[in-house]
Amino acid sequence: MHHVSIRTANIHSAIAFYELLGFTVQERFTTGYTLACWMEGLQGRIELIQIPEPKPAPDAFGDEHYVGYYHLSFDLTKITDSLPNWLKNLQQKFDSATANNPEQVQPLKILLSPTQQMIGDRVYEVTFIADSDGLPLEFIRFLPPIN
Repeated sequence: MHHVSIRTANIHSAIAFYELLGFTVQERFTTGYTLACWMEGLQGRIELIQIPEPKPAPDAFGDEHYVGYYHLSFDLTKITDSLPNWLKNLQQKFDSATANNPEQVQPLKILLSPTQQMIGDRVYEVTFIADSDGLPLEFIRFLPPIN
């Protein structure tokens, strides 16, 4: 996959959000009449596109009847040995960034605290947060099998 495109109400706030997750801007450009960029991080690439006169996004996480793209999922297995600790450190980064730049960075919104989930014969740690536009992002970590 080349990239995932995310439409945002405020590209500057979205860039600040994804930079705190570890993404870096690779290319800034315009698409038609609006600002856009590619960012790379967490073993993937996203495209942010600012939407003039945006409407609120549907609540894909909270609306059990929502149909459509649901969330992006990032595998943190090689990045951390504890999803709860990773999320705690991310929360601290957001708290600090919000205190230093409240007009650009909002507090981190956790949609689902880290929990374990069995899928097939594997156990995963799973957590969800909301991005700067409220879109759900999933972070997973494979737990090693217990021998």
